[in-house]
Amino acid sequence: MNDLFELDYQPLLPAKHDYGIAIVGCGGIVNYAHLPAYRKHNLNVVGCYDIHRENAEKTAQTYHIPHVYTSLEELLSDPDVAIVDIAVQPWHQAAIARQAIAAGKHLLCQKPLSDTFSEAVSIVQQAHAAGVKLAVNQQMRWDPGIRATATLIRKGWIGEPTDATIQVSVATPWGMWPWLAKVPRLEVMYHSIHYIDSIRYLFGDPIWVTSRHARSPLQGDVVGETKTITILDYPSGLQVLIAVNHYNQTDDQFAIFRFIGTEGVINGTIGLMYNYPHGRPDTLCWSSKRHYPDKRFEAKLEGLWIPDAFIGPMASLMRAIQEDSTPETDGADNLATLRIVNAAYLSAAENRSVQLAEIT
Repeated sequence: MNDLFELDYQPLLPAKHDYGIAIVGCGGIVNYAHLPAYRKHNLNVVGCYDIHRENAEKTAQTYHIPHVYTSLEELLSDPDVAIVDIAVQPWHQAAIARQAIAAGKHLLCQKPLSDTFSEAVSIVQQAHAAGVKLAVNQQMRWDPGIRATATLIRKGWIGEPTDATIQVSVATPWGMWPWLAKVPRLEVMYHSIHYIDSIRYLFGDPIWVTSRHARSPLQGDVVGETKTITILDYPSGLQVLIAVNHYNQTDDQFAIFRFIGTEGVINGTIGLMYNYPHGRPDTLCWSSKRHYPDKRFEAKLEGLWIPDAFIGPMASLMRAIQEDSTPETDGADNLATLRIVNAAYLSAAENRSVQLAEIT
């Protein structure tokens, strides 16, 4: 195949991928995303722990995990554990991460790393000082449509990027996460953070953030914002729009992306968001004035954001351990994603555009 058309979107495991993984938190995301991805790639999950032991026992039985730990301390003292995969709410994650770092374990942390920016900074600094690899599970970077888009941009199909849009208008089943109904900062912190991180992966960091947040009349007792519009401005003139509505109850639901450049365009759909969490494959189309200007191309992508993209952050972490390098979603890199998230909330609260440099 012509290298120009090689999309290179499948996550790749490093040569050594039998590191012992222990799971902390055996809720929904672990059972329908983390562990199916790990099982598909024959990773070595040695044990799991949850403060509700029955959850850990059920997960262990379903995925044939050999050990259920009675405490976090028991897990961290197990010499077979090299990587701790934390999947708990952010206000519980910090204490667990600190204990794991002190025990010398490498970490894959759930996003957001913390719901408090200063605490996220502190965790990253502690891991760095201890020589521990810390990655954040921002797995949308490995979603087939996003990963393939990155390849097309890198190969020059659209020239210099000028406009980027992610628009999602769906009916999100919030009942899957009852605790989210109580948080005051909801949509950007727990959902659009994926789109923000993916935009950073594709285009780097903006200089200005403008964000507007609203509630849907359909959201009832859900406390936080569920409709948001966020604009990112870049020094190059690139402008990014991220617009999300979680309460579209009509028959016209959509989850689309479009990236326009000086010489072409890429567009597609985020398949997972159609009938979440079951979803469907992403779609991807592109055209270019630079390459084959009279044609439009379409790719048939394999895999889903959930669960297939979840192997990406773990594979990147394992590679970093082997090579003593930096995971792609390293904690320090993730601070830049959290900086945009926090800038979005400041923008919405103060009704103004916020320079990214203001978030320290």
